Amino acid sequence: MEIDEITGIIIDRSIKIHRDLGPGLLESVYEAILEKELLTKGLYVEKQKPIDFIYDGIEFSEGFRIDLLVERTVILELKSVEILAPVHSKQLLTYLKLTNLPVGLLLNFGAPVMREGIHRIVNNYHSGK
Repeated sequence: MEIDEITGIIIDRSIKIHRDLGPGLLESVYEAILEKELLTKGLYVEKQKPIDFIYDGIEFSEGFRIDLLVERTVILELKSVEILAPVHSKQLLTYLKLTNLPVGLLLNFGAPVMREGIHRIVNNYHSGK
């Protein structure tokens, strides 16, 4: 499955969840529901996946956790805040660089309208379109 198809499904399901439930719930609630929605669409999803990395000879076991990793390709970082801080996008870009993955989605379920809460972050990736 192509990355754009995967992200399209993720965005569609995120909008549906937000439309049905609205903003204001805990990130963990949106995470559990989105995981289930993506699994029912036939996508492989890993929740709270620990990531190890090495920097300057120092090994960091479980240096960070990915909220949801979809199809071993797309990192999802979920938030439920009124306004995203610039650090949220930077954090996701760092995750992409450390895992050498091409695309991540920063999904803010706290946004008044979900489309405003969706941010695509790329790491040396160019869509086939």
